[in-house]
Amino acid sequence: MTLSPAVCATWSAVASDTLTDLERDLAQDSAVNPDLPWTVVVWDDPVNLMSFVTYVFRTQFGYSGERAHQLMMQVHTEGKAAVFSGSKEEAERHTTALHTWGLWATFEQAGEF
Repeated sequence: MTLSPAVCATWSAVASDTLTDLERDLAQDSAVNPDLPWTVVVWDDPVNLMSFVTYVFRTQFGYSGERAHQLMMQVHTEGKAAVFSGSKEEAERHTTALHTWGLWATFEQAGEF
């Protein structure tokens, strides 16, 4: 079975328009602003002791006892806290490390938090 040139041209035009629309939608949905830093967010959980979370913040990020305690209290009272801001690679690394410690953590581009 062969298709006429008119059918092929019509299909090609429709496919091009659809692909263009799809590409445009994907570009809008997944627009990442390279100028914005990435933020690591730690979420409250019912498992870890507050003293342990403070210890993790001091060890993982090198925060002072006072700063680590402030962030831990923010997690405890507000349900989450931004504990780091930087490059995507650093945010991924810290998030993975926090998972290793047993904390619930995610990372996202700064404007989303």
